[in-house]
Amino acid sequence: MEIYELSALELGRKIKQREISVAEAVQASLEQIRKKEPQYHCYLTIDEEGAKKRSALVQKQIDEGTFTGPLAGVPAALKDNLCTKGLKTTCASKILENFIPPYSAEAVLNLEAAGAIILGKTNMDEFAMGSTTETSFYGITRNPSNPEHVPGGSSGGSCAAVAAKECFYALGSDTGGSIRQPSSFCGVVGIKPTYGTVSRYGLVAYGSSLDQIGPVARNVSDCAAVLETIASYDPKDSTSVKRDDCDFTSALYEDVKGMRIGIPRDYLAEGLQTEVKDAVLAVAKELASKGAVVEEFDLSLVEYAVPAYYVIACAEASSNLARFDGVKYGYRTPEYDGLHNMYKKTRSEGFGAEVKRRIMLGSFVLSSGYYDAYYLKALRTKALIKKAFDAAFEKYDLILGPAAPTTAPRIGESLQDPIKMYLGDIYTVAVNLAGLPGISVPCGVDSKGLPIGFQLIGNLFREKDLIRAAYTWECSDVSGARQREEEK
Repeated sequence: MEIYELSALELGRKIKQREISVAEAVQASLEQIRKKEPQYHCYLTIDEEGAKKRSALVQKQIDEGTFTGPLAGVPAALKDNLCTKGLKTTCASKILENFIPPYSAEAVLNLEAAGAIILGKTNMDEFAMGSTTETSFYGITRNPSNPEHVPGGSSGGSCAAVAAKECFYALGSDTGGSIRQPSSFCGVVGIKPTYGTVSRYGLVAYGSSLDQIGPVARNVSDCAAVLETIASYDPKDSTSVKRDDCDFTSALYEDVKGMRIGIPRDYLAEGLQTEVKDAVLAVAKELASKGAVVEEFDLSLVEYAVPAYYVIACAEASSNLARFDGVKYGYRTPEYDGLHNMYKKTRSEGFGAEVKRRIMLGSFVLSSGYYDAYYLKALRTKALIKKAFDAAFEKYDLILGPAAPTTAPRIGESLQDPIKMYLGDIYTVAVNLAGLPGISVPCGVDSKGLPIGFQLIGNLFREKDLIRAAYTWECSDVSGARQREEEK
C-alpha cells in the first residue's frame, strides 16, 4: 500500500513505530499534490518549503518523545479562511489576495502543538459564501469522483483534497453545512461540532453566531482524533465553551443498541433525489438491525430554516465584511478620487458577485424600517427551530437524514439559479441555527458514480453519540460492501 493511501491514524502509528519517516509522509503527499492538482485544483497555496522544513523538526521531537499524539507527523491541509502566521490567507477573494496574517488561528496552533504538518491552504467559495466552490476568485475546484461535477462548498477544497488523497485530513468551517455538504458530495467524513467547542479565533468571520471549525477526513476514526486535537477552551473567543468531555476517540466502538434515532418525515419529502433517499433509509435499516430504535417523526419549521438562515447569515456578513475597505490591509483600488470613492471602488473590484449579493441582502435586512420585519423575525424563527430540536431530543438520541437533497451537481448548474443553490442547504442550516453537532458519512454512490452521504444530528455536546453511531455504520458489512463497490 502506498503511503498516501493510509488513513491519518494508520500513518501516525507507522511514524511512531519508525516504519515511515515524517519526511517520507510529506514527500508522498507533495507528490500526490503534483499529480492531482492540475485536474482538481484543491489548493490555493502549497507550502512545500515550510512542510519539508517542519518535517525535520517534528521528526526530531517525535524521536525525543515530545510529540506522542496519534497525529504527530501527519500532513494536513487548512481551508483558506483560517489564519496562518507567515502564510497567505485569501478567503478565495481578490480583496485579500496578498494578505499574510501576523498570527495563526487557535485551531491551527492546536494542530501544530500535536505535531501536525501543514501542507497548504485549500480552495473555497469566496468568504465561505457558496455551496459549490465555484465562487472562488482563483478558479473552481473539481470533484475527484467526477471532474465535471462540483465538490460542494464552501469547504470544497478541503473535502476534495482529502478525497483525492492530497492530504490525510483537513480543516474546514461550517456556517450552514459547509463541511457536511461537500463531505457528502466528495465521499469523505466531516464533522460540525457543537458551537463553541472549537475556538473561532483566527477564523475569518462570515456569520459569527453560526461559524464553527471542524475536521474532514477519510473515516470516522480520523475525524474523531482531529476533533479531539483542535477542541479547546480559548479565552480569546468569547463564544468558546469549557468542556471536560473532549475525548472523542473514546466513542470509537460499535454499539447502537437501544439508541433512539428519529428520521424527520420532512427530510424525506418532495425534492429529495430517490437514490439519496434509498441510501439513507438503508443506513436506518442497518442501524436498526444493530439494535437501534429507528422511527419517523415530524420535525416542524423545516421549511423556515433556509430563509431564517440566509437573513441572519447575510446580516452578520454585512457587518463582518465591513472591515475590508482597502485601508488597513488587503487589496486597494489603484485609482480613486477621495476616501469614499476609494471605499466603493475597492469593494466593487475586490468582492465577487455572490459576496456582494449577500452583503446587500444583509445591509437591507438590518436597515431602518426592515430590521423588525426581517432580521428580528429571523431571530425569533431561529429560537423556534432550536425549541423544535429540543422537543425532538427529549424523545431521540440522534436525528438521521440526508446531508444534501441530491448528489453533486454539474459545474455551472448551481450558479445559474442562486435560489436553487440556497435551497440545497435545507438539511444542514438548521443545525447551525441551533448550534448543534452534525456529521456527514458516506453511504453509497448514485447511478452516475457520485458519492451519497447521510447526516446524523446530535443534541448539544453529544458528539460522542454521533461518532459512536457513525463508527458502527462504518464498521458494518453493508458499509464495507458499498465501499468495495465504489473502489471497483
